[in-house]
Amino acid sequence: MKISLDGQVALVTGSSSGIGAASAKALADVGAAVAINYHSNAEPAEQLAEEINAAGGRAIAVGGDVGDEQDVDQMFAKTLEAFGRLDILVANAGLQRDAPSADMSLKDWNQVIQSNLTGQFLCARAAIRQFLEQGVNPELSRAAGKIICMSSVHEVIPWAGHVNYAASKGGVSLMMKTLAQEMAPKRIRINSIAPGAIATAINEEATGNEEGRRQLLKLIPYKRVGDVEDIGNAVVWLASDLSDYVVGATLFVDGGMSLYPGFEDNG
Repeated sequence: MKISLDGQVALVTGSSSGIGAASAKALADVGAAVAINYHSNAEPAEQLAEEINAAGGRAIAVGGDVGDEQDVDQMFAKTLEAFGRLDILVANAGLQRDAPSADMSLKDWNQVIQSNLTGQFLCARAAIRQFLEQGVNPELSRAAGKIICMSSVHEVIPWAGHVNYAASKGGVSLMMKTLAQEMAPKRIRINSIAPGAIATAINEEATGNEEGRRQLLKLIPYKRVGDVEDIGNAVVWLASDLSDYVVGATLFVDGGMSLYPGFEDNG
């Protein structure tokens, strides 16, 4: 069955590169108009929007810090001004500020929580308000709106040296489930994706050389590092009516990393 999101509008945060860019492109490829959010570097977001438009799609670039309430409001306003509605939010924006716990500054702790957790809440809240105002349009979707939170395998796997990041993603898990429970009666579907090791700039040190990849593959039962397109494909499915009965679920796209591969030979 071919997925079509024709007539629907998506906002993808943190989508000027990596997983966010692949998600925006995947949504555009199946017909959605896409607002491509960036924080500080407009050029790659604008370039992606131009590529989508040149291919016959509809896309704009919208700047804004997801951890700033005013920026979020403006981001949503620009999306609605351009496309008139919103059907899909992919809350992808996030960052890492790594350090051993004893050395981690309060600034680095707060910055990661503000972006990765508070930012997802602010965007989800804005999307929910819009979905409630719009209601269900059965010609477009069985749901009033869809929210896809970008989590991580580290919502369940502890990660020494990354306590702020792991805490933020653990928070995303229960935030998503709580919002999903609350909003399901309103026909708003909220789920999340938990990527494992995906080849992006953020983990190039581990994936960009042969030895790094060899060590990383020890943690992946499927024995390949993920591509950003793997996540984009999952986003499209969760945004479509093919997943209409999926509510409050985390889809692990990780090649089995969350299966505790250290026990694959009986420990």
